[in-house]
Parts: sequence; C-alpha cells; structure tokens
Amino acid sequence: MAEPKEVTEERLAQIKEYIESVKYGSVNIIIQDGKIIQIDKNEKIRL
Repeated sequence: MAEPKEVTEERLAQIKEYIESVKYGSVNIIIQDGKIIQIDKNEKIRL
C-alpha cells in the first residue's frame, strides 16, 4: 500500500495567496504521484 502524501502548510499558503490575488482567472494545481509539482496562476484583466 502506498504511503499517504501530505500537502505542506507552505504549499497551502501559496495556493491561498494565489487564489486571493486573482480577481478574474484561474489557479491550476498539477499533481503527479500524489505530490504537487506545479501551480499555475492565470489572470484576466477586464477592461
């Protein structure tokens, strides 16, 4: 059986910061083998 993988408080804080900083857009979390390997932030600017 695979050992459980933990999401660190540091990663959660980073994700939270990205979510709070985007007015219009998205935050994508890329996971591989149960670990976060990439976080993308896409922001749209409404004119």
